[in-house]
Amino acid sequence: MISKLLVANRGEIACRVFRTCRALGIATVAVHSDADADAPHVREADEAVRLPGAAPAETYLRGELIVKAAQAAGADAVHPGYGFLSENASFARAVADAGLLWIGPPPEAIEAMASKTRAKELMGLAPLAVDAVTEADLPVLVKAAAGGGGRGMRVVRELEALKGELEAARAEAASAFGDGEVFVEPYVEGGRHVEVQVMADAHGTVWALGTRDCTLQRRHQKVIEEAPAPGLTDAQVRGLHEVAVRAARATDYRGAGTVEFLLAADGSAHFLEMNTRLQVEHPVTEAVFGLDLVALQLRIAEGEPLPGPQPPPAHGHAVEARLYAEDPAAGWAPQTGTLHRVAVPDGVRLDSGYADGDSVGVHYDAMLAKVVAHAPTRAEALRKLAGALDRTVVHGPVTNRELLVRSLRHPEFAAARMDTSFYDRHLPGLTEPAAGPAVRYAPLAAALADACGRSRFGGWRNLRSQPQVKRYRTVADGVEHEVRYTHTRGGPVADGVRVVRAAPDTVVLEVDGVQREFTVTSYGGGRVYVGNVALDALSLLPEPTVRQEPGSLLAPMPGTVLRVAEGLVEGARVEAGQPVVWLEAMKMEHRVVAPAAGVLAALHAVPGRQVEVGALLAVVQEDA
Repeated sequence: MISKLLVANRGEIACRVFRTCRALGIATVAVHSDADADAPHVREADEAVRLPGAAPAETYLRGELIVKAAQAAGADAVHPGYGFLSENASFARAVADAGLLWIGPPPEAIEAMASKTRAKELMGLAPLAVDAVTEADLPVLVKAAAGGGGRGMRVVRELEALKGELEAARAEAASAFGDGEVFVEPYVEGGRHVEVQVMADAHGTVWALGTRDCTLQRRHQKVIEEAPAPGLTDAQVRGLHEVAVRAARATDYRGAGTVEFLLAADGSAHFLEMNTRLQVEHPVTEAVFGLDLVALQLRIAEGEPLPGPQPPPAHGHAVEARLYAEDPAAGWAPQTGTLHRVAVPDGVRLDSGYADGDSVGVHYDAMLAKVVAHAPTRAEALRKLAGALDRTVVHGPVTNRELLVRSLRHPEFAAARMDTSFYDRHLPGLTEPAAGPAVRYAPLAAALADACGRSRFGGWRNLRSQPQVKRYRTVADGVEHEVRYTHTRGGPVADGVRVVRAAPDTVVLEVDGVQREFTVTSYGGGRVYVGNVALDALSLLPEPTVRQEPGSLLAPMPGTVLRVAEGLVEGARVEAGQPVVWLEAMKMEHRVVAPAAGVLAALHAVPGRQVEVGALLAVVQEDA
C-alpha cells in the first residue's frame, strides 16, 4: 500500500494528484525548481524538496535528482504527472530500481509507445522516410518521436522548407524532452482529433472510456476538449475502441493511457500515437463517467483490479477549456507577469496550478488553468462553460479568455462542424477587440473610481466647474481614450451618461435607461481593471516617443535566445520573412523574422542569453 507519494511534476497536475492522495489518506511530497519555490503545488503538498535551478533541463527533467528527492523524503511511490519525464522509460526504470512504486505503465510499454515511430511500427504502420519525401507527399507533418503537447511539430507545405523545419523540430524536441528524434508523416487536411482513454489493470481487464474530441488546437496544442466526441456513429466508436484496446494489450499495458486518432473528412480514422500517461484533458472523461482516474491509477499500481469488466455507463456531456497566459492576436505569444487575480464562478470545475499573486514566468507552459463544465447535453455544456468563462475575472498577463468564450459560441463549433484548421480560418474574427458597453464605458468608470479614491467629489460650487479630464489606453488594442466628467450638486455627470453611484471599487452608470455596474480594481503601477478590461492611465501631457532604428528586430516576449540562423553574420543578406533568431519561452519556440529584404546591419542576439520583451536582437538595413 502506498503511504507517501512524490509527484515528479509541477502545476495543476501535481495539485490534482495531491488532492486525490489527501482523500485516500496518502502523504505527499512535491519537488520544485527555484522559480516554483512558493508555487501552489508546493503549498498543497505535505513536504517539498528543492531542485536547484529554474529551467526544466536543470530541474524537472533531471530524473536522478527526483529519485534522490523521493528517497530523501521517505516516499514509497512516484507519480510522473504529464509532460517532462512522464513518458521516459529510463526514468520509470530508475524509480523501480530505487525500490519505489512507479504510478504508470511498465517501462517496456513506455518504450513501445512513447516513441511515435516505434508505436506506428507496432501498429503495423510506418512513417515516411525523410530523404524520400517528394512534392507528391506534401503537405507533411514533422513530429517529435518523444513527448507531446505539439512541441517539435511542424507542417511542411513546400519541399524546400523541409530541411529547415526538420532542424527546428529537432532542436525544440531536444529542449523539451531531451530527445531530438523526429519523423515525417502525411498531414491530413480538415481532420478532427479524436482520442480514446484506456485504463488497464494487471488482471487482464482493459477499459475503453468513451471518446474525446480535441480538435480545437493552436500550434498543434489542444485548447478545447470534450467528451464524448460529437457526431460519431456507433460503428466509428466501436472501431476506435477496438484499436485502442488492441494497442493496450499489445504492450501489456497498466494504468491510464490515451490512444489518439485523426479522423479524415471521409470518416476514416488514422492512428496517431499512444500517450502512456494521464492527459491534460482527463477531467472531461472523469465528469461523464463519474470516475477519479488518478485514484484508479494508484489502485492499479498497488495491484488492485479495475472495479468490473466494463466501465460504468457515461452520463451527459463535458467540455474543458484551457486558460492560457497568451495573446492569440499576436501569434499566440506567451505572456508573463504577476497573476493578480483569477476568479471563476461556482458551478464549474477549476484545475489550476496558480493562485492569486503568483508570478507567471518564462520557463514553463503558459497554461494557467483548466475550466470544465458538465451538463446533460452538449449544447447545455457549451453554454454553461461559455457563461462561466464570460464571468471569469482574470487580472494580470493577457490571456485567451475572450477567445475561449467566442470559440465555444461560434456557430461552426456549436454545430460540431469543426476541424483542426478552425483557428487558421477564424482567428481574425475571434480576436477582434471586444466592443459593447463593458468596454465602451470602462475608461469613464475608471476615472470616476479614481476620483472617488482621491476624495475629489466634494466642494460643489454655484458656478459650473470645469470638466475633469483623464486619459487611458486600452491594453488589449492600444486605443487611447479621453474621459470628461463634471462635478455638480448631484454628483459627477458625463455627457449621455447618468452616474448612479460611484465609489473607489464600484461605479454604476445609466445609459439609455439601462443601469450597469462596473467593478474597478487597481494593483498599482498605473494599470486599472474595470471588470476584465485592462487600462493604463496616461499623462495629459504628450508622451515622449522612443526612436527605434528602422529594421529593428525586437524580442516579442521575454525568453532565451535558442539559436541564430545558421551561417548568418553581420553583413549577410536576408530576405523578407527569413527566420533570423529563435527564442524559447514557456516551452515553446518562436521565430523572429526579417521584416524586409536587405542586409543584416547588426546582430545582438547570442544563443543562451536571456532577453526581456522589446530587447534589440538584430537590425536589418532594408534595400533602397
